[in-house]
Amino acid sequence: GSIAGICVDGVLFPLDAIKTRLQSSKGFYKSGGFKSIYKGITPALLGSAPGAALFFCTYTIVKGHAPNSLPQPITQMSGAALGEVVACLVRVPVEVIKQRAMVSSSKSPLTLSRLTYQNEGWRGFYRGYMSTVLREIPFSIVQFPIWEYLKVTWGRNQDSQVLPWQSAVCGAIAGCGIAAATTTPLDVAKTRIMLAKHTSDLSRGNVITAIQHVYRHKGINGLFDGIVPRVMWISLGGAIFLGVYDQVVYLIK
Repeated sequence: GSIAGICVDGVLFPLDAIKTRLQSSKGFYKSGGFKSIYKGITPALLGSAPGAALFFCTYTIVKGHAPNSLPQPITQMSGAALGEVVACLVRVPVEVIKQRAMVSSSKSPLTLSRLTYQNEGWRGFYRGYMSTVLREIPFSIVQFPIWEYLKVTWGRNQDSQVLPWQSAVCGAIAGCGIAAATTTPLDVAKTRIMLAKHTSDLSRGNVITAIQHVYRHKGINGLFDGIVPRVMWISLGGAIFLGVYDQVVYLIK
């Protein structure tokens, strides 16, 4: 899980930066445009390993201890949902600093971390936790049962367990554009909450308020800011994340 997380965040970081800048209230170019596209990668990579590790540990534990009477898709959905809740304990503080670094022209991630603590205390690092969980759970409960189903079906058709590259293909299909596109408004809300000034109403972390704020100022189109890089990130990320995970498991076995 750690290796998979580092790989996907390292390879696709530019897409994440472009998406964040498109969703920023300052606008794409005022947030940095295509300049310094790797700014914020250090906290992203530092958080990738433990975040992804926590997700897969939780996911596999839930799958391994679920009653046999439960249908597999229900078990997989439950594992993915709980995995996201646990992983976000690490992912959200990293996301807060990473996104602020992406749209800041002068402040380093270390400076931003210090300012966050000074202005808001430890709670500031978890601003946007609920919006992140609300974004991740719907996506994961769609993605992981589809990924598992595609792997089983492909393996049954070829009468052998799928290879890592085949798992990557299944991951890309499971991380389809439909799921990524439909959860974009929640992603926009999360970005606005994390980037808002600590004295603003948005800093309270209310998802509905954030969505209403974006809609009031930019209309329906504003709720889908960054949809293209997000869909690309999710599709490619599903292939890399799940493919690398299965590759490492394959090598260990």
